[in-house]
Amino acid sequence: MAPVIAIAITASGNSDGLWLHLANTVLPRYVANTLILMLGVGLVTLFFGVTTAWIVVRYEFPGRHIIQWALLLPATIPAYLIAYTYTDFLEYAGPLQVLIRDFFGWDNARDYWFPEIRSMGGAILVMGAVLYPYVYIITRTAYLLTPASLFEVGRMNGSNMFWGVAFPLARPAIVAGLALVMMETISDFGTVEYFSIETLTLGIFNVWLGMNNLTAASQIAAFSFLFIIVLVLIERIARARRRYMDTTRRSDSLSPQSVSFTKGTWFTLVCSFPIIIGFIIPVCVLLNFVLQGYSTSVNREVLSAAWNSLYLGVTVAILVVFSATFMGLVSSFDRGKVMRRLSALSSFGYAFPGTILAIGVVTAGGMIDSWIASTLMRTFGISYQGLLTSGVGLIVFASVVRFQAVGFGAVTAGLERVPSNMMEASRVLGQGLAQSIRRVMLPLMRLSCVAGGLLVFVDVMKELPMTLLLRPFNYETLATYVYQFAKDELLEEAALPALVIVASGIIPVILMNAALDKIRKR
Repeated sequence: MAPVIAIAITASGNSDGLWLHLANTVLPRYVANTLILMLGVGLVTLFFGVTTAWIVVRYEFPGRHIIQWALLLPATIPAYLIAYTYTDFLEYAGPLQVLIRDFFGWDNARDYWFPEIRSMGGAILVMGAVLYPYVYIITRTAYLLTPASLFEVGRMNGSNMFWGVAFPLARPAIVAGLALVMMETISDFGTVEYFSIETLTLGIFNVWLGMNNLTAASQIAAFSFLFIIVLVLIERIARARRRYMDTTRRSDSLSPQSVSFTKGTWFTLVCSFPIIIGFIIPVCVLLNFVLQGYSTSVNREVLSAAWNSLYLGVTVAILVVFSATFMGLVSSFDRGKVMRRLSALSSFGYAFPGTILAIGVVTAGGMIDSWIASTLMRTFGISYQGLLTSGVGLIVFASVVRFQAVGFGAVTAGLERVPSNMMEASRVLGQGLAQSIRRVMLPLMRLSCVAGGLLVFVDVMKELPMTLLLRPFNYETLATYVYQFAKDELLEEAALPALVIVASGIIPVILMNAALDKIRKR
């Protein structure tokens, strides 16, 4: 919670009247654009995520087994990356408009109308196309965990299977997934900056770096935090006192229903549409750049950026898994509410957008380094340059805080699957607490720890705003490397590093699909 406290302290300072000026001029526009973007992306993700989840769970149609895991593939593409590729694909000189002009014989843009991709509508479409898997995977899991007996009761009462049973029971899960989508929408920087949409996140970036006023940026961040609180409260309220109990001895999930060839083909097309938009087209655009020879070769800069991304991803993943395992074991076997609440509180960083967290980390890291430096000088006479503020320490600190929830969720999910008497049995056999954890609990949690570490690694590989704000001079990751080229309208030269980012997310997608298959089998 140190970054959050630091934001509050910094926001209470004097911004030399800049906050009042912002509130009277651009802040209303920031808020309006943020709300419109959240609403639009929320609607797109609901449509893509809820409908496709129901179709793949309820019906048996051609290609279903491939489509049900392919629907997760857009999650491997960062929102800013799909924004770059679609701009290149749909702009006036792009292949689609060139094909349209050649087919109809038009000479220039005055002869026809074509929607502008660099707009609010374009941002909503591209962000919704890569964020809907948050809703899809949670909703599909909710459908799979709903006992078939409840659907049978609904059918006997004449209720619609989807609107009368599936959707109401899955509503808390849908809202939880939607809350995650909203948080990701608020935290997005690359897309809104590339499309020139003035949101609160872009405002923080501009005020901090453009106007060199950290206090005013902290005040905007504190104001943005109100949106996060509202989203968390909505998610908690949606899940509060939402329970159902299946009293049958066997709890089977709903079996897929066979449909006609025509209806099955229609379902295949509907489910393929978000895959094509969110994954196939962007990857094909990047692959085309590479095959045409436009992309930069694997030179020293690309290797340096790849090494920096790999180093950050592995370091943060190890730290997150270690701390999450420690917190999970302590909160599970301490049996105290205080430890469980502290563990949950320490995993709250995922709710903060990267730009907001970056401000808090800079302030908190500076305070920590100043305290260490003064203590060492006063006590031992040793000078201290600052590990946090003099290198990549701030990026590691911020990433651990933000992605702690990912690792903690994976670890606690693994702990819930371990029988509660395992630890007691080990202690009865004469093993101490440390030995029981090392010889019994850790081997049983091994797969959950690996899964959590992989998810954290991919999130760090894709992270842009925190890395962009907190990196040292001349320090590039694959995300910032691609951003620098795309900002200068040279995406084709960074196509190969962009594909590396996408490829790094394939393994977690496979793991998530395997987990869903296990749920169905159980």
